[in-house]
Amino acid sequence: MHGTRSLLLLVLSAAALPAFAEACAVDRAAMLALTPAQFDQDLEGGWRPMAEKAECQLAAADLIAAYRAQPKAAGNTTMIWHEAQMRAQAGQDAQAVTLMRQTYKPAPDAGGWNPYVDASVALIEKDHPALAAARATLAALPAPPGTDVKNGFFDFTMPNGEVVQVAWPPNLDIVDAFVRCFGQSYRQAFSHQACRHPDTSAAPQGSTP
Repeated sequence: MHGTRSLLLLVLSAAALPAFAEACAVDRAAMLALTPAQFDQDLEGGWRPMAEKAECQLAAADLIAAYRAQPKAAGNTTMIWHEAQMRAQAGQDAQAVTLMRQTYKPAPDAGGWNPYVDASVALIEKDHPALAAARATLAALPAPPGTDVKNGFFDFTMPNGEVVQVAWPPNLDIVDAFVRCFGQSYRQAFSHQACRHPDTSAAPQGSTP
């Protein structure tokens, strides 16, 4: 009986593979030929459309890793971070943490990146004191000189004259989601509506989406 059940699970798993492979299929050569900006920053191109499908996030991480292996991506810590996020979303916690720790910035880190990294690692490693400390550090980040922060935003004038609102401290809303949904998976805490916007959604149940 046990052997029959195992065989059935194997058959079902094998049958699902072509569907996943097709859903995650991309023109790999074309992807790797893109410029770093096209590959990483184009919201409708590069790896990002693939990552919108939960079942393709690990494939997206592997694609980013392949792109990063090219000389044109050398030293691009933003791509390292995005690969880390995809691996965390896919449940590869140890690999994600290793990558995240490669993105720390040297002092003085005026943009508060390092406490955001600390908070992300603390969530994955389920270290509540470290998460609380990272949140406190980020929340106390001084605003850029000459800015007037109101309700978590300040106005910034773009080179073309357009005025946009910039959140300050950066990523604090994400870290607050980590605090709110501590103990749940990275995917849940980062992406779930109830974690990011609790006033508009019921609290999530369980540790996975």
